[in-house]
Amino acid sequence: MNFIIKLKKIKTIDRIDGSWKKEDYINLLELFEYPDPSSIPATDLLEMLRMAITDFEPNEAAEIVLKYKLGDKLNNGQIENLSHEMQQDKVAEDYPEIALHYPLFNINQLLHDSYNGKFPKTQASAIEIELVFKGKIKVTKEVVIRCLSDLLSEKSLLKRLFTDQLDSNEKLSDADDIIWELKPLTENTYTIISSDYWFSREDFHLAEFAGVLTEDEINHTNIDKD
Repeated sequence: MNFIIKLKKIKTIDRIDGSWKKEDYINLLELFEYPDPSSIPATDLLEMLRMAITDFEPNEAAEIVLKYKLGDKLNNGQIENLSHEMQQDKVAEDYPEIALHYPLFNINQLLHDSYNGKFPKTQASAIEIELVFKGKIKVTKEVVIRCLSDLLSEKSLLKRLFTDQLDSNEKLSDADDIIWELKPLTENTYTIISSDYWFSREDFHLAEFAGVLTEDEINHTNIDKD
């Protein structure tokens, strides 16, 4: 199916709005032994949490937040190791399980801000695209990545690591974890949130591309044929 994709806007962001909810702040304050956090005005919760976090050593605080956010996915040994590693390394980019990059980014951001830089600074990209297909198609994260990759330099990390999947009919199984958020703005425009590890401003060498996705490439998506 023919498509045209245009890069309308890209900006680097340090945090993602809505990644932490009011309930998260209250739950974390309780874990950091803050008395009666539910009585704190909603506008003050984040600031009080940051203060509570810094009452602990960085690795202790990291372990508490990691257990809260990823205790169902990582064992105690993995969490303990990560609590030390993330003070030196960008684990939101380097961790072998791509599915954990998004929560690790949000954890790192909270700790980085609380400790005023003792944790590495990681960044994300907010990308706005226009994507128009000749026919009707369900626009999934996998579809977006296949189209968006045509705007990228051959030197981009995404193209270097996923060449086989992007150039074949093989399912791009990591698509849902590479793109963290995909939201429609209008009928043909979308906003994407991902790590700048995958999509940095420097990775784009085209602003527009006209191409074709074969039915085999998108056979995981329902298509209304003309």
